[in-house]
Amino acid sequence: MQDLPATEVRTTCPYCGVGCGVLARVAADGNVTVRGDTDHPANFGRLCSKGSALGETTSLEGRLLVPEIGGRETSWDEALDLVARRFSETIEKHGPDSVAFYISGQLLTEDYYVANKLMKGFIGSANIDTNSRLCMASSVAGHRRAFGEDIVPGTYEDLDQADLVVLTGSNTAWCHPILYQRLLAAREARGTKIVVIDPRRTATAEECDLHLAVDPGTDVLLFNGLLAHLDIAGVIDRNFVDSSTTGFAEALSVASAEASSPGAVAAGCGLAEADVRLLYELFAATSRTVTVYSQGVNQSAHGTDKVNAIINCHLATGRIGQPGMGPFSVTGQPNAMGGREVGGLANQLAAHMNFDRPEDVERVERFWSAPAMARQAGLKAVDMFRAAGDGRAKALWVMGTNPAVSMPDSARVRTALKSCEFVVVSDVTRTDTTRYADVLLPAAAWGEKGGTVTNSERRMSRQRPFLPVPGNARADWRIICDVAQRMGFGDAFTYDGPLEIFREHARLSAFENHGDRLFDIGALAEIADAEYEHFPPRHWPQASGEPCAERLLVDGRFPTPDGRARFVAVRQEGVALPVDAKRPIALNSGRLRDQWHTMTRTGRVPRLMANVPAPTLEIAPLDAHRRGLRDGDLAHISSRYGFARARVTVSDNQKPGTAFLPMHWSGHFAANAGAGSLATPLSDPFSGQPELKNVPVRIEREAIAWTGVLMTRRELRPTGFVHWTRHPVDGGWVYELCGTETPDQGILLSRRLLDGSPRNQFMEYTDRRGLTYRAAALDPAGALAEALLVAPPGQLPPRDWLVSLLGAREPLAAGQRMALLSGRSPVPMPSIGRVICSCFNVGEHQIAAAVTRGAASLEDIGQQLRAGTNCGSCRSEIRTLLDAHRLQAAE
Repeated sequence: MQDLPATEVRTTCPYCGVGCGVLARVAADGNVTVRGDTDHPANFGRLCSKGSALGETTSLEGRLLVPEIGGRETSWDEALDLVARRFSETIEKHGPDSVAFYISGQLLTEDYYVANKLMKGFIGSANIDTNSRLCMASSVAGHRRAFGEDIVPGTYEDLDQADLVVLTGSNTAWCHPILYQRLLAAREARGTKIVVIDPRRTATAEECDLHLAVDPGTDVLLFNGLLAHLDIAGVIDRNFVDSSTTGFAEALSVASAEASSPGAVAAGCGLAEADVRLLYELFAATSRTVTVYSQGVNQSAHGTDKVNAIINCHLATGRIGQPGMGPFSVTGQPNAMGGREVGGLANQLAAHMNFDRPEDVERVERFWSAPAMARQAGLKAVDMFRAAGDGRAKALWVMGTNPAVSMPDSARVRTALKSCEFVVVSDVTRTDTTRYADVLLPAAAWGEKGGTVTNSERRMSRQRPFLPVPGNARADWRIICDVAQRMGFGDAFTYDGPLEIFREHARLSAFENHGDRLFDIGALAEIADAEYEHFPPRHWPQASGEPCAERLLVDGRFPTPDGRARFVAVRQEGVALPVDAKRPIALNSGRLRDQWHTMTRTGRVPRLMANVPAPTLEIAPLDAHRRGLRDGDLAHISSRYGFARARVTVSDNQKPGTAFLPMHWSGHFAANAGAGSLATPLSDPFSGQPELKNVPVRIEREAIAWTGVLMTRRELRPTGFVHWTRHPVDGGWVYELCGTETPDQGILLSRRLLDGSPRNQFMEYTDRRGLTYRAAALDPAGALAEALLVAPPGQLPPRDWLVSLLGAREPLAAGQRMALLSGRSPVPMPSIGRVICSCFNVGEHQIAAAVTRGAASLEDIGQQLRAGTNCGSCRSEIRTLLDAHRLQAAE
């Protein structure tokens, strides 16, 4: 790898499981800029819109910088003493299972390791689970059932080498855009076919060769049908099946009985028979096939069976462990894989050992010299919060995650957090969850902490600090060790930094490991300080004395007692909760292209909020018509667990009978817009992963009587409104408001948000009917401090000019002051429109102008505006604009 300038630090992106390399530079004024690391083998210099904006997420605005007890700032000693004392007292009085940790894929491997060691080895309970339970637990369970161990066989290079890539339950173009661009490059270079299996027509489906819009929850039937077809087509690899697997006959028998023909599969999946046949024929005829799957498969009450249905097809054809082929689980978090390596899940032990093998429990116990080793699996995420709610879990520590928003049935989770006797939260910023903390501990953020992460292809990379740790924040590993020492476990937690923890993690992976477990990084057990500092990205396993293995299972041997993979006979089960007359729409949820989790990082970056500034419900035209819904209406969405509100987007991308709500909006950014409030806690019996993709809901139109918009420098959390959302802009925030009250009441509610400071010059206007209200405040220098507009629906004036004044912070001329209450600039002002390309801040009006100048293709737009030339996740929207222009020109 190339040497870097002294001011630039090589690190790893903290977003998705692609694990992109990042070069971070800190200027003399403290400004942070980032660019992609051209030497990193995950991304070769490319970054997505979120990664490109990482430098804009490092400010201290909203950061937790001082420990708090009951909302009172305090010292670390007082806070840690209280945490250790309360945990110890709870364990002494109620036993170790009365304590629980809920941790995060945002932790580094070293953080994860010490948290797992403390809970399972020294507290004596396995009640430690991670938000990765919501992400890839079904993949873990499916891998273990099929392979004997949680392993991803392939690498990203397989996407370059495949002739067919099947993307199922994966909106790769938005959720893993760098991998998607890699795949498109392979199609350009070698003609790779791309098939997308997804109920929605996503951005990924826009550029595929075949899109199968399956009915939600029917994946097992589709892949069982594929397995049966592979047998009929005569492409079963009998030598591989006979020498390297068990259980084929039973799996095939079940699949053939359930999916007797492509026609039967098509009818059961809501597909055209011709599309099913084409998929089956492509798969049968293409040796180099990779099946990429993600949350659309995992986040299901039958997710593990879906995973095994996919793996069965690859085992049957011997398409595993070889270049350009294999099942490929792509993770959603930067260190979901690292958490799996150290046993971060409640049903795992460290180093890929497991509770169902007593010898593994005893081995870890001896290695750690653990005084109170847990001997059975603990509470998984959904059950953990149930236990916190009913009093079984009396002390809970939440690290780096926001379950009050992200967990299913989130209203019950919030009730559980409120009722739990003692709640500790360590995080970098205030969230909906920190509101329930008895003790709040400020943690170091990305850019301030160091350690390792492992991406979706088993590649370990360093995250390196390039910023000082602000205030009194501390690294997670240190916070955990400080508590452990105060609980009396000091001798086992006296690490002097992440490197010492990493060495122990590597030693444990090799301890009494004679090839039984493929996870082995024993070659790194004595890694030198300098080597760890300059640690290049590398795959595991890396056993002592053995070369690094990039691709696993090459020899057809599996980490099972007999060395054989297992086919798992799976059946298409009914959905966890079927739609009915009361709740006739199946609600899906997931990510948007520019957002991350509950927006604690991305929600403060104006350009990342510009494409979709507010939560929207996508619904099919037929379903919208039946409910009297139009674009922009406010919808009330209800399930048996709760309700949410969002603006309506009528979209042909939605299959009739389905709808889509983004997962991101928390109470910090909108009122009652969280998908977790609607989601069911019903979970997969093998993985414990809840059903988040198929929730029966009722959708109704809210009769909105007034709307408003507040543009202000201040950060607020409005109360008393039927609905509000907010998004950042240069210089402040924009709050969208609305209500079912009469307009005069809406005006009164909205006026309460205004800053009444006597320092400001204030002006306002109300029409004679009491339906329209305008107000503006200028600061002492004569610059716009805030403006409020209220009007009946559809009658608000433009706000682009006012927003630009807010960001400029310049004294206004007399003509500008006179125009403030109209909301319209006194001189023509160009507007870029809604941002389409977040990487280069290109708006829809700029794209339209380029089309007028003759741009007729994605390539033309890229040459003129650069839009679509970085991560490419905006290409589908650009294509839609191009198509609309062609249609308009043809009329």
